[in-house]
Amino acid sequence: MSELVSAAVPSPTPADATRRSFLKKSTVLAAGGALAGSLSIARSAHAAGDDTIKIALIGCGGRGTGACSQALSTKGNVKLVAMGDAFKDRLDGAYSGLKNHFKDRVEVADDHKFVGFDAYQKAIDSGVDMVILATPPGFRPIHFEAAVKAGKNVFMEKPVATDAGGVRRVLAAAEEAKKKDLKVGVGLQRRHDARYIETVKRLQDGAIGDINTMRIYWNGQTPWMNPRKPGMTEMEYQMRNWYYFVWICGDHIVEQHIHNLDVAHWVKDALPISGNGMGGREVRKGKDYGETFDHHCVELEYADGSRVFSQCRHIPGCWSDVSEHAHGSKGYSNVGGSYIKSGGTEWHSNAPGHDPYQVEHDDLFAAIRSNTPYNEAKRGAESTMMAIFGRMLTYSGQVLKWDDAINSKIDLMPKEYSFQAAPPTVPDADGNYPIPVPGKTKVV
Repeated sequence: MSELVSAAVPSPTPADATRRSFLKKSTVLAAGGALAGSLSIARSAHAAGDDTIKIALIGCGGRGTGACSQALSTKGNVKLVAMGDAFKDRLDGAYSGLKNHFKDRVEVADDHKFVGFDAYQKAIDSGVDMVILATPPGFRPIHFEAAVKAGKNVFMEKPVATDAGGVRRVLAAAEEAKKKDLKVGVGLQRRHDARYIETVKRLQDGAIGDINTMRIYWNGQTPWMNPRKPGMTEMEYQMRNWYYFVWICGDHIVEQHIHNLDVAHWVKDALPISGNGMGGREVRKGKDYGETFDHHCVELEYADGSRVFSQCRHIPGCWSDVSEHAHGSKGYSNVGGSYIKSGGTEWHSNAPGHDPYQVEHDDLFAAIRSNTPYNEAKRGAESTMMAIFGRMLTYSGQVLKWDDAINSKIDLMPKEYSFQAAPPTVPDADGNYPIPVPGKTKVV
């Protein structure tokens, strides 16, 4: 019973929606990070000819502000010199918080504060070396393409797309980034957690034998919601409440559960070949909650016959858990709990507990400064597609093949980007949004 519900070691339960909250978490650099020691910066990476890495922040919400604070906390000379966001109030709030905390590391002149749908391009073109892409994920493929085209190093938050077409664009841009020797980090911080790294290596080395089953969970609570205000266009309302609209968020299985799916991707070192799933809206109903589901349950099948069982839920009063578990022919692992049991032997990781959100930036900046290959975009895109595949399964209610899903021609993105334009889905005369209906909704 204990292994079916929770492992012998409690799993960490990170609050992803607030994990990068700049005002609530320390930005002190973890000791012993990847940037220990003095590294010379690659001359080709910096137009200024010195060792300062100039950053543009694109997407100034809590997540972007937090990512920027971690970038500014890396060792060496680094400055924030440009910012961009669709909303001026978001940009102003982020600037105030960052300037107050980092002082001289924040030097953003008024003419380097860009607002609007084209702010990303202006920030990319503002003479920076690196861009942080932290807008809602629907915009990620467009912004990543532009950054790579301009020859910029990139840190981009997960997920990196909301539909299959977006994933394909990111994969193509990832190849271009590799050709240009650009450094690309993706905000899947478990890959930079020493305890996860040690545990996954042991599993891949056969610690529990052949892994035949994985169980992964992100069961938590409903996140924030911003009420509609008089005079707000539909586009602004949806962008202010992006978590509840598929084109810009991907649904919470994509935006949030991607972390757990990425661990499955990592442990399995493979992609699924088919899957099925179910989901719906049990309690999160009504006009205020857009068009996304409040629960998803997915089964993924792999070429070796193994399965990954996935749950994510936003329903108050229910069992909450954020964890990943692996079952093999010789034992069991709570992956996030850094625990392995095989036969009569139990193992716990003693790896140092440095903040993985900081370490992922330390690692990226180390690669930039030493000019060593570093590109997480492909695996970030693949894990994103696993999450999109899960959504396709729950929305359609069908058994689907991976190859059909990744090649889907269904485009979720708007035809026009302006606050006066209509988003891809709009409410009916009563203010209700169209909800996916399993058995009817087409996803490929």
